[in-house]
Amino acid sequence: MSHPVVHFEIGCKDKATTSAFYEAAFGWKIDEGPMGMIDTGSGEGIAGHVAALGHEPHQFTHFYVQTDDVAAHLKKVEELGGKTIVPPVPIPTGTFAWFADLEGNVVGLWKPN
Repeated sequence: MSHPVVHFEIGCKDKATTSAFYEAAFGWKIDEGPMGMIDTGSGEGIAGHVAALGHEPHQFTHFYVQTDDVAAHLKKVEELGGKTIVPPVPIPTGTFAWFADLEGNVVGLWKPN
């Protein structure tokens, strides 16, 4: 597997205000669901969404790297000195996790169903 970057996420406290900002800045359409999926209108680039988690961290930007085994990749990250931030979480469309790299940057892992 080549491990492509397949998704991005913009975290915020106020989803409506943040969505309105990105809609005005780039012409994106962001749905009103809890995980506001972004439609760039171009059919190009990677998918993304705006999320207000309701808890820390509020402000963040993450990208997600696709893998065939989220838990195994977290183990590899830890062996290399990284740290698991969110262990594997199954959701209806797949499984995700967050890790911190050596500099503290938080990156997501994603395995679709």
